[in-house]
Amino acid sequence: MVGGGEGGGRVGLLENANPLIYERSGERPVTAGEEDEQVPDSIDAREIFDLIRSINDPEHPLTLEELNVVEQVRIQVSDPESTVAVAFTPTIPHCSMATLIGLSIKVKLLRSLPQRFKMDVHITPGTHASEHAVNKQLADKERVAAALENTHLLEVVNQCLSARS
Repeated sequence: MVGGGEGGGRVGLLENANPLIYERSGERPVTAGEEDEQVPDSIDAREIFDLIRSINDPEHPLTLEELNVVEQVRIQVSDPESTVAVAFTPTIPHCSMATLIGLSIKVKLLRSLPQRFKMDVHITPGTHASEHAVNKQLADKERVAAALENTHLLEVVNQCLSARS
């Protein structure tokens, strides 16, 4: 539905009315080792990708994976060091939704990963006109916390994180 229907409640013209749509990757097969509760299961890039791939784009009725905003190759994880870095690529260089997309990724990780993990969510270098400013906002814990206290913004983030029917 083009025109702001299911996206984060936006009305009016879309910034990128005709985005390229990519095929979803297959589901990851579960191994016997992963099913064994006695064996420690480390978190890897594929697990992080599986967490964020189905986040809804705030402007289109598509997922971040379908728009190629997130890809497994742009995720770095060190379970022993408890770090996760996710680079995401907005669909256009002047995307006004970049901060909201980054915030949605960050919130999904905060809600899904153990508290020991330090997260770095940032724009893929060279892919956005305001890359430095957006990255600075996403890295600032106080600004992220303040953003999540805004009930309207939190509602939009939750829409991005909810399963589409």
